[in-house]
Amino acid sequence: MKWNPRKSASVAVAILQAFSQRLFDCANIQRVLLAAAFGFAALLATAETSRADENGVSFWIPGFFGSLAAAPQQAGWSLASVYYHTDVSGSGNIAVSREITIGRFNPALNTSLSANVNARADLGMLIPSYVFATPVLGGQASVSLLGMYGSNDTALNGTLSGTLANVPFTRSFALEQTTIGFGDLVPQFALRWNAGVSNYMVYLTGDIPVGLYDRFNLANLGLGHGAIDGGFGYTYFNPATGHEISATLGFTGNFKNTSTDYTSGIDLHLDVGASQFLTKQLQVGVVAYAYEQLTADQGCAPQLCPFKSRVLGIGPQIGYVFPVGGMQGYVNVKAYKEFENSNRPDGWNAWVTFVLSPAPPSAAPSPPPITKAPRS
Repeated sequence: MKWNPRKSASVAVAILQAFSQRLFDCANIQRVLLAAAFGFAALLATAETSRADENGVSFWIPGFFGSLAAAPQQAGWSLASVYYHTDVSGSGNIAVSREITIGRFNPALNTSLSANVNARADLGMLIPSYVFATPVLGGQASVSLLGMYGSNDTALNGTLSGTLANVPFTRSFALEQTTIGFGDLVPQFALRWNAGVSNYMVYLTGDIPVGLYDRFNLANLGLGHGAIDGGFGYTYFNPATGHEISATLGFTGNFKNTSTDYTSGIDLHLDVGASQFLTKQLQVGVVAYAYEQLTADQGCAPQLCPFKSRVLGIGPQIGYVFPVGGMQGYVNVKAYKEFENSNRPDGWNAWVTFVLSPAPPSAAPSPPPITKAPRS
């Protein structure tokens, strides 16, 4: 479940190297330093100033969970398909970090970089899952595997200025890359318990880094490293009134990216959904998320460390339940506008989800009333 704006900030390495070598004919000038970066843009979603995952991209996609997250499911196989679109931009440390991550700049030169990155991703996710009929620890166990395929289009624009050997210089660059392919695999295990209108869930998931990734790419679809994530959720759902509210809190631990010797910090994420079922089938409401990096990254350049990210998002949702043959279909459409971001690109994203699952057992029909035949 991730696309990578983190790779969405590759710098004009070749341009800068060629320029520096042309200016100074010094065999040793192969690296150019980024000393002073723009500040942090603030338009996506999470509040306050913290630091960020590698290049401002996390394993967790905020908004993955939503309404009815902890509600019980029907035993058997189900299949969810998700279309995810995101359009984000960032400047300052978000863009600069990608250049330093590439490892071609020396943070010791008197230079400054003003850079902006814009990324747009369209991902299709397929999530088969199985819900066990036999209780586990008194709850309902399920396993699933998320796979994805899609495209990531990223553009980086900036201006490098400074002095080398007391000679001032300014150079502008514009780079763009579109990557199409498969992303990482994300397995998940969950346990759910039901107690009347209250529902509880614990889950464990992680990232298997098999997706398309290259540290020198401007746009990637894989994360480049493994991750493990776990948390718990709660859903209040009263079928009599149609009121529903859900919240899922999780934490992400990241393994080292061996390509860059970079380890992102520990992340906290909260996904919230609240809705009203206007009928037994039609649902409307709001969704929101908060994402906060709790610990600093390891391996980032001194100019960027400590590097943490945060973002907030909120938006509307609508859902509809309907029969599909002998099964049940569910469609949910939701969108988020991001704000209060730090060290992370911001913008907006939209989700369209279709779930095909076993239909809930219908109540047994009541026998017809018994009446006495009139006597003749």
